[in-house]
Amino acid sequence: MRPARSLPRRRLAVATALTALTTLVALGTPAVATRGATAGHGHHRPCADSRKAPDRGPARDILRIAEQAKADMGLKSVILRVTVDGRDVLTTALGESMTGVPADPAMHFRNGNIAISYLGTALLRLVDQGTVRLDDPVARWLPGLPDAERITLRMLASSTTGLHDYVKAPGFQRAVVANPFRRWTPEELVSISTSREPWYAPGTNWNYSHANFVLLGAALEKITGTRLDVLLRRQITGPLGLRETRNSFTPDIPAPVLHAFTADRGTYEESTFWNPSWTTAPGAVQTTDICDLARSASAIGSGELLSRSSYRELLDPGTVGLGHATATCPAQVCIAQTEATHYGMGVIVLGDWIAQHPLFFGYSASMDYLPSERLAIAVSTTQDPGAPGGHSAHTIAQRIAAALAPDHPVPDFG
Repeated sequence: MRPARSLPRRRLAVATALTALTTLVALGTPAVATRGATAGHGHHRPCADSRKAPDRGPARDILRIAEQAKADMGLKSVILRVTVDGRDVLTTALGESMTGVPADPAMHFRNGNIAISYLGTALLRLVDQGTVRLDDPVARWLPGLPDAERITLRMLASSTTGLHDYVKAPGFQRAVVANPFRRWTPEELVSISTSREPWYAPGTNWNYSHANFVLLGAALEKITGTRLDVLLRRQITGPLGLRETRNSFTPDIPAPVLHAFTADRGTYEESTFWNPSWTTAPGAVQTTDICDLARSASAIGSGELLSRSSYRELLDPGTVGLGHATATCPAQVCIAQTEATHYGMGVIVLGDWIAQHPLFFGYSASMDYLPSERLAIAVSTTQDPGAPGGHSAHTIAQRIAAALAPDHPVPDFG
């Protein structure tokens, strides 16, 4: 399942251009200072900031796509990074974080379900280390969970438990919008899902459910005897050098901050510090920057931390062909999937791409990786008043993919 090391002709041209760029930097081409990345903030710069507008090649194509998308979709900001084989093609920021404050690649934003890809990979690392097996029932660690003897670790990570998604429960989204600063406990969230009859017998179908990952986080803590944020740092963010990706048990975001705005409550207002406690397991409610997001795309998407067998499980833990609507699991819940487009272990397999794309509280992000080309695309957006909504970051990633890898389009999902 791992990509071959040979460079296709198109990627070889990009790699050659990047080698020339690297040589210029080594010879002393002046670097442009980044606003916001000051020593006082303690922010480390792990990747380049392409402040000088490129005048040709793939970087210029990407920039034009981003500029056009920003205008078309009414976006306040677009921050992106594209790499080939880990080398920078373009890293840049367009627009503003707040009025008069330019967006910057150093800015932090909420990464939402990107952390779910870390949970899936952390579980698979524990499998590689011989700590657990994917088909172990969760009753040992979550004895109070209904059907705990039938639900396995694999099912939690692949969203095949049959549990309702509390986010889709009647009234939940209204409750979040009515009091966006409320702190939700994992017990409250899981109880919303488990208080309803399961959609289907465990392992027989697929539906996205936030409850699965709240429970997976709790199981990982019990398995290892380690708090989840510490476990993810040891197993994922530390080994990958993700210095700007971190958990917070409060709604705070480390400076410099990419501010978000939304009209979810009927008026355009700042939503940056609304409480994200409902989004996933405590300890995995994270913020990141665009450099770490691109690094995550390539590392998670290539299975860098995994054995070959676990990488195969990451991409298909038995979910191919699942996601079909039934009388008890309607189409809007059980998403129709194919072998090419399905859910893996905390990742979405979109044709030839491995992806995740969070969307909440005015933030939109997308990480996408094409193993055959070692091409990583990371995008983060925020919206202006009157923006039509929708997943703008994923749309931009699709357009970039179409320009750089036209034989490998990124399909929609859900």
